[in-house]
Amino acid sequence: MRTAVCVAAALLCAAVSLRLAADETTAAEFLGIDDARRIAIAQRAEVRAAQARTLAARQRPAIVSALDDPMVAPSIDHYPDKAMMPEEGEDAGRRYDWSVAVEQRFPLSNQLAERRRGAEFEAQRLDADALRVQLDVGEEAERAFVMLHERRQMIILAAEQRLLAQQLVDASSARYAAGGGSQAEVLRAEVEVARAQATLETQFAGERAATAMFNASLGRDPEDLAPRLRSPAPEALPPAIAVVRETALRRRPELRGGTAEIGRSRAEVGVMRSMYWPMGMVRLGRASTMAEGKGTMAMVGISLPIWTAKLRAGVAEAEAMETMARADVEAMRRMIEAEAAAARESVLAARVQYLALRDDIVPRARMALSPALSGYAAGRGSSLVSVIEATQALRMAQVDQVMGESALALAWARLRRATGGDQDVP
Repeated sequence: MRTAVCVAAALLCAAVSLRLAADETTAAEFLGIDDARRIAIAQRAEVRAAQARTLAARQRPAIVSALDDPMVAPSIDHYPDKAMMPEEGEDAGRRYDWSVAVEQRFPLSNQLAERRRGAEFEAQRLDADALRVQLDVGEEAERAFVMLHERRQMIILAAEQRLLAQQLVDASSARYAAGGGSQAEVLRAEVEVARAQATLETQFAGERAATAMFNASLGRDPEDLAPRLRSPAPEALPPAIAVVRETALRRRPELRGGTAEIGRSRAEVGVMRSMYWPMGMVRLGRASTMAEGKGTMAMVGISLPIWTAKLRAGVAEAEAMETMARADVEAMRRMIEAEAAAARESVLAARVQYLALRDDIVPRARMALSPALSGYAAGRGSSLVSVIEATQALRMAQVDQVMGESALALAWARLRRATGGDQDVP
C-alpha cells in the first residue's frame, strides 16, 4: 500500500513539475505547430521519395525525344563454297561479297516533339504530387502535435483533480474526527482519489504513446524526448470565404497536377495522330563484290501505316483520356472549393465552442466548486455529494475545454490543408 502511495505521489509531482516548468519557460523555447510542420517536411522520407520521383521524371523528356540509336551492320553478303581462280595479276585467295552499313530510323512527323511535351507535363504532374505529399506530411505532423499537446494538458487536469480529491479526503477526515461526518464519507472521498489516480496514470501512458507518434511524424526516433509545445489553436478569425476559395484554387497541388495531366493527355493525342505519318529510314555504307569490287551503297525507305483501324483506335483512346482528365479537373475544382468553405466553417464553429468553454463555462464551474468545498470543510451545509458533483462538473468542463482546443487546432490544420498551406492562413 505504501509503495502504491509513493508511486502515486511521484506521478503527481511529475505532472505538477511539468506544468511549473512550462510556466517558467519562455515562449521562444516552446515548439510551435508551424515548426513541427516544417521539421516533418524537411525530415520525412516520404517527401524525399516524392522529390526523387520528380527528379527522375524530369529526365524523361530528353529520353523520349531522342532518335533511336543508329545501327552499324557489317555483313558477308556472299561467301562462295569454292575459291575462284584468280585473274592474272590478282592475289590468290578466296574472294567474297561484303558490306558495312550505318542505318538510322526517324519519324517523318512531329512525334518526338509531342512525346517530349507529354513527358514535360508528366514531370509537372509529379512535381505537384510531391507538393501534395508535403501537405499530407505536414498535416499528419500537425495532428500528432495536437494529440501530444492534448495528452499533456490532460495530465495537468488529472493532477489537479488528484489534488482536489485529496483535499476532499482531508476535509471529510477532519469532519469525521470532529464528529461532524461519517466514515462512509471518508471512504467515498477516497474512491475519488483512487479514480483520479488511475486517470492520471492512464494519461501518462497516453502521453508516452502520443510522444512516439509525434516523433514518428517528424521523422525522428519514436523513443526521443519531445520538446515543450505551444498552444496549437490560434484564436484569430479565418479569412473571408471568397479569399479561402480563391487561395485554395490557386495553391492546391492536386489542381495543378490535374491541369498537367490534361496537357499530357493532349500531347498523347498528338503522338497518336502522328502515327498516321510513316517512319523514315536512311542507310549508308561501303560494299565490295566479287564482280565489281569496292563501292558505296545507299538506301532510303519509309514504313507503310496501312493498319488504320489500330491507328484510329489509338487516337480515340487518347482523346477519351483527355476528356476524362478535363472532367476530373472540373470535379476537382468544385470539390476543392467545397472543402475550403467547409473547413472555414468548421474553424468558426470550433472557435465559438472553445472560447465559450475557456472564458465562461470553466470559470463558472471553478467558482461553483470553491464555496462548495469550503462550506463542506467548515460544516456549513454543503454535503459531500454536492462537492463531488461540483468537482465532476469542473472536470468535465476542463476536459471539454482541452478537447475544444484540440478541435480548433485540427480545424485550422484542415483549413491549411484545404487551402494548400497558404501562409496567410495561421
